[in-house]
Amino acid sequence: MAHRDVLDALLHDYTTRAEAIRRDLGRSHSADFAEQAQQRQNDEVLEALLAEAEQGLLLVRQAQQRLAEGRYGECLCCGEPIEAARLAALPVAEYCLRCAEDREGHSNQAARLK
Repeated sequence: MAHRDVLDALLHDYTTRAEAIRRDLGRSHSADFAEQAQQRQNDEVLEALLAEAEQGLLLVRQAQQRLAEGRYGECLCCGEPIEAARLAALPVAEYCLRCAEDREGHSNQAARLK
């Protein structure tokens, strides 16, 4: 499957997921207090899932932009090609494996220093 098709499918999946979550969040709550409490807890989970779906949409749109500009598959850090296996596993990848590991190592190190 071509990169464009993979990204289009991901965009569709994230859009469908986000729309379904928004519908669920927009429903009215029960008049029963105990049921309302459960629904509010469910809403917190749905809000977290919506945030993940929206982040996924953002990443896909950014990948589509890179594809349109002819930069898809090019590491944003070092400019080298991102490994084909990495793009197959993570079509929205912005960094080659080496740079991604370096960035993760730096963020883990910074977190330990806090």
